[in-house]
Order: sequence, then C-alpha cells, then structure tokens
Amino acid sequence: MNLLRRIDRDAERWLLLIFYVMLVITMAIEVLRREIFSYSSIWGEEVVRYSFIYLAWIGAAAAVKERAHIRIDVIMHYIPPRAKALLYIFGDLVMFVVAVIALYWSYEAVHVSAKFGSVTDGLRISKVWFLMAVPTGFGLMIWRLLQSFARDFKSLRDGTPVFEGDKLFD
Repeated sequence: MNLLRRIDRDAERWLLLIFYVMLVITMAIEVLRREIFSYSSIWGEEVVRYSFIYLAWIGAAAAVKERAHIRIDVIMHYIPPRAKALLYIFGDLVMFVVAVIALYWSYEAVHVSAKFGSVTDGLRISKVWFLMAVPTGFGLMIWRLLQSFARDFKSLRDGTPVFEGDKLFD
C-alpha cells in the first residue's frame, strides 16, 4: 500500500523528469552532431517531439492535481468557503466531462493507428506508442479530478477551506 501511495504522490513528477531529461539529452546530442560533425539523425527530432508531447500531457495532469491551471479567481477571494468549494467542484465537473469526451476521441485515434499499422518516419516504430500520450494524459487527468472531487466534497462536508493549490502571485 505504501508503494501505491508513493506512486500516486510522485508519478507525474517522475514521468515529467524522465521525459524532460530524454528531451534535453537528445536535443543536446543532436545539436552537437549537427554543429560539430555536420550530420544529424532523423530519429533525434522524433524523440524530442514525442518527449515534448508526453511532457505536455503529463504536465497537464500534474497541473490538475495541484490546481495549477490558469484560472481567473478574483471572485474566489470574496466568497465564503462553502461557495468556493461548490465553484471548484463545478469547474472540476466541467473539466471532467471534457476529459472523458477527449479520452474517448483520443483513444479512437490510437485505435485507428493500430488498425492500419502506421509507423513513425525515422524510428519506424508504431505510432501507437506516441499517440498514447493523449489518452494517457486525459486518463491521468480524470484520475486526478476524481481525487479532487473527493478532497472538495470532504472540505464541503467538514466546512474546512478548500484546496486551492499553490499561489504563483500573492
């Protein structure tokens, strides 16, 4: 159980680190190869592109977990805790509906790619592995939104302040 809690707490952080390091190292190698040896590989650009795509979608899920997505929250400073919790629940509910619809349609793209056996141009491996970034991101978002619902309903029930995430500017 401790392992599952740790994965739940740190999964996005570790995945983001892995994809970021992969992106930076591959990009550095490709820049050196191009500038020093006047040679570049086709696979380097693909690794960087797909690492960036995974970074974006996993980062979006991490932002849902920390309530770090951009929002206009001026009204939140002037309403009581109960109304604030209800507004956060409503916002998460809208995001949940969008994420479920997007998960369905993004999985459809993966299914079509698998059905027709499309492969990447340089690496010549199945595009399914890279197209899975979108449903993976939306799946993680849905999981984090379910956790957010539980946390917000608990705050609503107990009358405690709702989790608002870290403030960028105060």
